[in-house]
Amino acid sequence: MFETENPGLARPVWQVGALCRAIADALQARFNPVAVRGEITGFSRAASGHCYFTLKDRDGQIRCAMFRRAAQQLDFAPRDGELVEVAGKLGVYEARGDLQLIVEDMRRAGQGALFEEFLRLKAKLEAEGLFDPARKRPLAALPRGIGIVTSPGAAALHDVVTALRRRVPHIPVVLVPALVQGAQAPASICEALSKLYLLAQQGRALEPDLALGDAPPIDAILLVRGGGSIEDLWAFNDERVARMVVQSPVPLISGVGHETDFTIADFCADLRAPTPTAAAELVAQPREVWLGVLQLLADRLADSVQRQIDQRLQRLDMAAQRLGRPSGLAARQQLQLARLAQRMRHAVLLKLQRFAHDQQALQADLPRKLAQGLQRHDQRLEQLALRLALLDPQRVLERGYAVLTDDQGHTVADAAGLRTGDALRATLARGQVDLTVAQPRLL
Repeated sequence: MFETENPGLARPVWQVGALCRAIADALQARFNPVAVRGEITGFSRAASGHCYFTLKDRDGQIRCAMFRRAAQQLDFAPRDGELVEVAGKLGVYEARGDLQLIVEDMRRAGQGALFEEFLRLKAKLEAEGLFDPARKRPLAALPRGIGIVTSPGAAALHDVVTALRRRVPHIPVVLVPALVQGAQAPASICEALSKLYLLAQQGRALEPDLALGDAPPIDAILLVRGGGSIEDLWAFNDERVARMVVQSPVPLISGVGHETDFTIADFCADLRAPTPTAAAELVAQPREVWLGVLQLLADRLADSVQRQIDQRLQRLDMAAQRLGRPSGLAARQQLQLARLAQRMRHAVLLKLQRFAHDQQALQADLPRKLAQGLQRHDQRLEQLALRLALLDPQRVLERGYAVLTDDQGHTVADAAGLRTGDALRATLARGQVDLTVAQPRLL
């Protein structure tokens, strides 16, 4: 069963858990988030608050789990046989290898068309790159000012303002009111955002009632609204709002609805917060944290200054001691001069001793070196005399040879130049003989 058509390609053997995780990852990448419509069957609520049921229609069924956090947000009590629409994420329960749907939201059937429109717009904007993580910007650690777009009468504004007052009461806040529900809400939200964008770019208030006095520089914007149904939050799924959100010149945080609510604005924003309060907490580090940092820096600065003061005082004490007893300084200098003079005398004596020793050695070795030199010269002279004696022509004549010369005294070495009757002289080892050429012969 493990054989393949190409024996060179081995079929991978999976661990069961690894295969389940791989399937779960594939489902996550391909389908999630997903919305399903069907009939509830086998509904049960465990003691932990988690809900378990099966969603089915005439063509199939799928097991579902709804954890307590999401189940607490339901505004109705699900029961068997009820037709519902759920939104969630497909996954694999690895302990049994079962496919299951983790339900994050549930509503009675009738709102499916809006969710389908949500998914179509989400896919369109995602393809255009509006959700690209590369364009998301980090929040400023300590913003100089915070802008808020929401309804002035909404509970979300109260939650945000309460969180900001508790955490960063020193940071100014600019509110630009907008409608957050209804047919006019998208245009109202876009207009409010455009005002804050100009304020963030220009650093001044556009309307007298937006801020007291000069408006602060805006380094972050909160787009917030409380929870509700998909119809209530639909303004934040509008394409105009989405395109306006991505134009923000500063980081924008979307805090719309509850933790399980997702809108198009959430995906377009630089950061999504699960609730309006969480959005305020994300943009504002608690004041106590910064006060602690300042205190730490102040302590380090005080320690550094104190060390510098202590070092300067120590140097001042040492200078005062030197000025107070100049005789002690002079005595130390004299002692130093005496040590240097002693070292100099010792060095000179040592050098003279070395010179005397070298001179004595040279005087003792001079006769021997002269004798060796003369002996080497005598030996060389004898060798040269021997070589010169070997080259003496007289030695050649003594072996019976003779030197012939013509009447001009020129040496004769070739018989070709002689004629009959020419006079020649032969020089022997002892004496000379005059000769007359009888007949030249060539060899």
